[in-house]
Amino acid sequence: MAENRTRAGHVLVWEQADMATDEGIRPAKRFGSRHYIVFMLFLGMANAYVMRTNMSVAIVAMVNQTAIEKEAELLDDECPDTDYGEDSGSDPDDDGEFVWSTSMQGYILSSFFYGYVITQIPFGLLAKRYGAMRFLGWGMLINSVFAFVVPVAARNGGAGWLIAVRFIQGLGEGPIVPCTHAMLAKWIPPNERSRVGSIVYSGAQFGTVISMPLSGLLADHGFDGGWPSIFYVFGIIGTVWSVAFLLTCHEDPVSHPSIREDEKKYIQQSLWGNASVHIPPIPWTSIAKSLPFYAILLAHLGQNYGYETLMTELPTYMKQVLRFSIKTNGVLSALPYLAMWLFSIVVGWVADWMLTSGRVNHTWTRKISNSIGQYGPAIALIVASYTGCSRALTVAILTIGVGLNGGIYAGFKINHLDLTPRYAGVLMAFTNCSANLAGLLAPIAAGNIIEGKPTIAQWRIVFVIAACVYIFTATFYNIFASGQRQPWDNPENDEPQKPSIEAPAYAPSTIAGQASNGTTASDTLTHRTVNEQQS
Repeated sequence: MAENRTRAGHVLVWEQADMATDEGIRPAKRFGSRHYIVFMLFLGMANAYVMRTNMSVAIVAMVNQTAIEKEAELLDDECPDTDYGEDSGSDPDDDGEFVWSTSMQGYILSSFFYGYVITQIPFGLLAKRYGAMRFLGWGMLINSVFAFVVPVAARNGGAGWLIAVRFIQGLGEGPIVPCTHAMLAKWIPPNERSRVGSIVYSGAQFGTVISMPLSGLLADHGFDGGWPSIFYVFGIIGTVWSVAFLLTCHEDPVSHPSIREDEKKYIQQSLWGNASVHIPPIPWTSIAKSLPFYAILLAHLGQNYGYETLMTELPTYMKQVLRFSIKTNGVLSALPYLAMWLFSIVVGWVADWMLTSGRVNHTWTRKISNSIGQYGPAIALIVASYTGCSRALTVAILTIGVGLNGGIYAGFKINHLDLTPRYAGVLMAFTNCSANLAGLLAPIAAGNIIEGKPTIAQWRIVFVIAACVYIFTATFYNIFASGQRQPWDNPENDEPQKPSIEAPAYAPSTIAGQASNGTTASDTLTHRTVNEQQS
């Protein structure tokens, strides 16, 4: 089952998971170029989610809640006023400057995702053709620069202009997930995928953890009226990261000018699918018939609907039902995502240990991780919807539930790379686009359900719907998911490449030539031995 390719003095083979664990080719255990790429992608994911979530906290400070409550809210008398604490209620003097209904707030919160989903598939395809790094960097730069425009648009143009600016920010953030996935496919060996994928994508939770409490503090004590400082501060941070990423990161190990040779060899020998290997046209028909692909798609749909319900609506729930102050609101809203960030990293390491130990195969590792990641928050949402006025218990349950959600990163989230390393970025573009279409419905649905009656009973409907979506999609994933590379991505089925002018890979002259070019004959013979064992 092996395919030989001669390129740059190396013999590249298909299915090299065993080679990746061979200590003879592993580079010295130190911070390498791939680790720097992982670090920057982590920060990029964090920046992306900061830009996505800061509006959830800011809108609480932007809106005149007192005017809306007097006009539309039905008072919920299930909880006595004393349960909320003496200073947890809203001070009318602290109310925002905009009178937007709950449903209008839902449209403002979801406008970002309209732009975000439009660019998913185009950038996934462009990244395959032209590379992912620059699309990611320039997209995030656009996103960051337009953050400075948010306060101006809201104050001078109202909700309509604000929606337009958030839409443009979403367009800029579109490349973040498909391009990140495409870069991981080029930089990360198979035996490091679970933990590296968990680390990179846990940047989403890290960004949320930073964004929510800091946004709450800026809304209370920031400049220019408080809430505008949220967008100015994070706009500066995002701009600095974008420029640094464009100047210091590289598309793949081959194009990196200063990567150590042992690290480059390790990555190339672990991955056939680097930029130097020919990638044939995308097998659209086979992908369209692939049940494992649909398992990822459904799991991604369920994840985004549930996650966006919590991410965009949790600050509002904290204020309307649990009556937390805006500062406390931001801190407590971030607690579940802090738990998710930490748990996702732990699950990633455990998943890679399960794989390298040989105790569990890829398919069951993905299913076990994903079950924890989706059934956990589903149960928590259902339980939290019945905790009533117990603020501490509600926050604790939501923190545990969202924390368990971190299992998805070692589950469906990295599963694209198992099915098809060569087309992982394209598949991620399709699943992420579809998932965010479901995700943008979440704040709209919640806004309309609680419109005029933000009671515990109405919020229970919001939570139970999200829980049911989690359960259905996770069950579908467990039935049809696979961790095996799919037949339609078998390099042996590719059309033969034009023969190299050099001698064949096994010829003595080639071995001698490799030795003269910096690759020793013993290295090449070692590669041949592993290759023959896999055959």
